[in-house]
Amino acid sequence: MKSIIVSMTVAGLMVAGSAMAADMPELAKKNNCVACHALDKKLVGPAFMDVAKKYKGATSYTFKGKEYPLVDGLVMKVSQGGSGNWGSMAMTPNDPAGKKQDQIKELVEFVLGLAK
Repeated sequence: MKSIIVSMTVAGLMVAGSAMAADMPELAKKNNCVACHALDKKLVGPAFMDVAKKYKGATSYTFKGKEYPLVDGLVMKVSQGGSGNWGSMAMTPNDPAGKKQDQIKELVEFVLGLAK
């Protein structure tokens, strides 16, 4: 009986995770953002909704000690990774070579657009 309950719980979590991943934009799936982020709950990294709330109304972002326009700074952070904004867990670089800047910018704008 215990193994049935565990199996049902695991299956339920997989379905719930799949439903959340389905709500993510294709670029988030393609760039593996869903491995660490969900729309509305913390996984390894913060929920996209929490990121949107944190930066709602902001116009700039400081990256490695230099201030940038918000979207530009966040694109750099997502591309190059780093830690300190959401605790000690570092965000892994997603585009250190800078070859996917348009995709990263689209994802950053999507996340920021979640703040209503």
